[in-house]
Amino acid sequence: MCGRYALYTDYAMILERFHIEESAVGEGEYSPSYNIAPSQKVLAIVNDGTKNRLGYLKWGLVPPWAKDQKIGYKMINARAETAAEKPSFRHAFKKKRCLIIADAFYEWQRTDEGKIPMLAKLKSGKPFAFAGLWETWQSPEGETVNTCTILTTQANRVMGTIHDRMPVMLSEEGEKLWLDPEQDPQVLEELLKPFDSEEMETFEVSDAVNSPKHNGPELIRKVG
Repeated sequence: MCGRYALYTDYAMILERFHIEESAVGEGEYSPSYNIAPSQKVLAIVNDGTKNRLGYLKWGLVPPWAKDQKIGYKMINARAETAAEKPSFRHAFKKKRCLIIADAFYEWQRTDEGKIPMLAKLKSGKPFAFAGLWETWQSPEGETVNTCTILTTQANRVMGTIHDRMPVMLSEEGEKLWLDPEQDPQVLEELLKPFDSEEMETFEVSDAVNSPKHNGPELIRKVG
């Protein structure tokens, strides 16, 4: 699964790296976050068929038919193996795919001494994108809420020592294919694979990350 991650790349670099042509997020509205948690707003990219648009989505997908947006707390992740068929996700899988930008993510390793927080990132230090789905929900009072979920898949070799699942991380070419609103479903399915282990590294970090109240660069530093 993926329940916590970090994004601290410079705003200008995000625009360049992900080929952003339109943004609803001004430079002054963006700030690094080292402990992004469910229900928070997350930086995401959608494509309207002509250009990549940057904006914020609430983490925890709420289907349009939901009666209560609290259902989003249970839908922070969607299994890649079943997302195309599940009622909660199949419409978004066909029509509302997005990229969720990250620099690193956290997973907790079970040991005899308890759970140890581990950080996973690219060896290159570059930002990357999770494969995501998004939806628009309207409350009975007329409030519009745009929400999202992160797809997960089987863990690769490096993540398998920590957990049996990991978020779907896309290559740069995969990002383009995932955002293409007319993309063939079979091509999309091929993208939902474990990321190349050789390009990743993991290490133990401070247990301060256990609480979303803590949010600073010390959380991404190696300990132990």
